[in-house]
Amino acid sequence: MTAPAQMTITPLGGLGEIGLNCQLWDTPEGAVLIDCGLMFPDELQMGIDLIIPPMEPILACRDRLLGVILTHGHEDHIGAIPWLATFIKGLTVFGSPFTLSLVEHKLHERNLLDRMTLEAVSPRQELMLGPFRFQFVPVSHSIPQSYALAATTPVGKIVHTGDFKIDPHPADGVGTDLAALRKFAGRSGVRLLMCDSTNAEEEGHTPSELIVGQSFETIFSEARGRIIITTFSSHIERIQLIFDMARRFNRAVIVSGRSLISNIERAREILNIRVPEELYTDQHLPDLPPERTVVLATGSQGEPLSALARIVTGGHRQLSIQPGDTLVMSSRVIPGNALAVNRLVNQVYRMGAKVYHDGHCPVHVSGHARREEIRAMLAAVNPRFFVPVHGEYRHMVCNRELAVEYGIMPERALLLEDGMPITLLPRSVRLEEKIQADSILVDGKGVGDVGELVLRERQLMADNGIVVVVLVRDADTGVLLYGPVIRSKGFVFEQNFQYILDDAQCLILEMVDNKEPMDATHLHDKLRSSLRAFFRKAVGRDPVVIPVIADI
Repeated sequence: MTAPAQMTITPLGGLGEIGLNCQLWDTPEGAVLIDCGLMFPDELQMGIDLIIPPMEPILACRDRLLGVILTHGHEDHIGAIPWLATFIKGLTVFGSPFTLSLVEHKLHERNLLDRMTLEAVSPRQELMLGPFRFQFVPVSHSIPQSYALAATTPVGKIVHTGDFKIDPHPADGVGTDLAALRKFAGRSGVRLLMCDSTNAEEEGHTPSELIVGQSFETIFSEARGRIIITTFSSHIERIQLIFDMARRFNRAVIVSGRSLISNIERAREILNIRVPEELYTDQHLPDLPPERTVVLATGSQGEPLSALARIVTGGHRQLSIQPGDTLVMSSRVIPGNALAVNRLVNQVYRMGAKVYHDGHCPVHVSGHARREEIRAMLAAVNPRFFVPVHGEYRHMVCNRELAVEYGIMPERALLLEDGMPITLLPRSVRLEEKIQADSILVDGKGVGDVGELVLRERQLMADNGIVVVVLVRDADTGVLLYGPVIRSKGFVFEQNFQYILDDAQCLILEMVDNKEPMDATHLHDKLRSSLRAFFRKAVGRDPVVIPVIADI
């Protein structure tokens, strides 16, 4: 007797956070990975460079993995591909030409191109992968060639929206193809809709990119000095808008930032963007007055080493902020970056420049659907089951409530989290036991070797500093030969609080000057606990105390 068809969807990231988007779709005949993105650390994850999805569930089905399907080219959807390539060789990655050009660049930078095959797909083709048949439906987003996935599977039709909005005036002239989704769904609708939740709290429609164009026209017509604009380097439509405005108002464009220069070259080759004749990099500045120039720079999130940060702080060799300049912050502030961005903006004001940002002027619009657009998506595909994805937990709760309001039965609007698999059977859906799906922290060349304990130690050192105690004893007699020497970092300013360290030194001498010397392990623990208690009483601080004891 043939076993009934089934498919298990395991979210490995993107459910409960902004970023880290990754799902595993698994059937007995084969599995596919939908996106493989990264996330940037928050302020408590000190020293961490970035975060990638858990690899163990993917490795568990590596022999049946048919490929990786990418919805679009943002970091939170493609950024972990190089790490996936280090774990698994020979995978094929499918996506739009522009998306794959960004993936190719990432793999090339890490000498990993030979470990993956990249295969471009277009909206006009169907992709057969084992038991799956994928159609790629264009959607509006803040990066070109973004796709929703219309998948025919052994257990029915599934629509995965990717990141989307419904823009009546799309900059690329294509927009979100609801007609194609309606045709795919047919009269009976789809079995499951997995829907972007990022803006599900917000009523109405996300403003069109056309609004940004109107704001830029006003800024360009009123600015009397140089205009400096920062935006995401992947927002090619916004970059095209800046190029068009510069041409219209007779300004040359200077590009500063490696990722911007790289993405503009890629967009020129693949998307045929209209590049102005007067286009320069910051290595070859034109001899033009300020009122004839526009600077396009990286650094929309206040990154300390970005082009904009260096321009503002004086660390850029060719460019600096001048009185009369106009700065346009044409991007949203990612959660966790607000303080860095505010510091940068305040400094620009101090230097006599004017600043436009999304808080008081529409110089940026979101690439994600608000509630009316989500309702339109629900109406287009008429799903039997609904799973909100791509958002923080509150966003997904709001998205689920919206689906129930629309008419999805509450028991069919399922709220999942990372590591919570759902199995689709021909006539039912089953929630599986939660699996271990802890994301992986990347710190320098270390992948997964930093955990909660190390982060906690870093937090303690950041909060109260570190005190190192060094002493050398005779191995036979226990007599002190050298020390104790005390050094502190981030604890107290030694010149002003030397008396505290002197008192701590006396405390150590009392412990060491003992007729019955302690072994090194016992002494280590005693020094650590006694000094922490002393510092708490003396200055109300609890530094990390590290005794270094050598018996010779």
